[in-house]
Amino acid sequence: MIDAEALRKRIKGKRVCVLVGGPSGEAEVSRRSGARMNEALTRQGIDSFVLEMEGDFIARIRERGADLVCVMLHGTPGEDGTVQSALELAGIPYTGSDHFSSAFAMDKLVAKWVFIANGLPTPPYVFPETGEAPGDFGKRAVAELGLPCVLKPRREGSSLGVFIAHTEEDVAKSLAEMSRWYPLIIVEKHIKGKTVTCGVLGTGPDAFPVPALELRVKGREFYDYTAKYTKGMTDFIIPAELPKQLYERVQSLAVRAHNLLGCRTFSRVDFVVSDEEAYILEVNTIPGMTDLSDLPAEAAAAGIDYDTLALFIVASAAG
Repeated sequence: MIDAEALRKRIKGKRVCVLVGGPSGEAEVSRRSGARMNEALTRQGIDSFVLEMEGDFIARIRERGADLVCVMLHGTPGEDGTVQSALELAGIPYTGSDHFSSAFAMDKLVAKWVFIANGLPTPPYVFPETGEAPGDFGKRAVAELGLPCVLKPRREGSSLGVFIAHTEEDVAKSLAEMSRWYPLIIVEKHIKGKTVTCGVLGTGPDAFPVPALELRVKGREFYDYTAKYTKGMTDFIIPAELPKQLYERVQSLAVRAHNLLGCRTFSRVDFVVSDEEAYILEVNTIPGMTDLSDLPAEAAAAGIDYDTLALFIVASAAG
């Protein structure tokens, strides 16, 4: 069990900047995550404040006298290694994965290459060749993967820009709506199964899984942005209702994916689980920490309350 008092002592006396917002489409979720983290730290007697990531945020972090930064940014440029690189260059300690791991995890294509090279299951996929027109790519994707298929931006989170296409017309329409991301997209074979996530806490040999969570969405085709952040639209089933062997495989794969990408302290690994296999969809290096988010619910099922989880995350940067 995590020793909350020991974590509190490591952070005591340090000033924590909770960095939120930014230009991402997930900025509002970031603010909600950051506000809740800040409240938890304050309850634990930690000197913390929330700072919007805008302008010369490095100078503002220094002006406010922060000793370390709790990065609560979702999406680009806060989760893709950009902000992490800036903090590293400035010599400011921060929570979570470093810039390399963040960049690898954020790019779904690069992450797939890591998984496949190491024998981890992930849905079959295709991506545009250099100079390939969207129409030609769409036809090739259908020919290689069949229908339905799933279209995704390579470097977005919270299911932004994700479409499930059931017909060739759906594919063409989805590609048109994804024009601002093209050609940085992928198309995956649609795997019929349960939507499951599994959080991982710790780093390297100390990393361990928390209980896996099954997400049952109401009135939506999949766990999209609306289902994720609208209260009452998704039922959380903890632990996920899976056969014992598949459940243990989900937890094992989550830790392996976390460590293969070099993630630190915390992450959340998303799966689609069929009757036979658990397929990794992506690894989130800064999972949501709102009142509706998956990781806090999974941690709570392991007996780790929100305040202790917040201390665990921040203590990782406290030295």
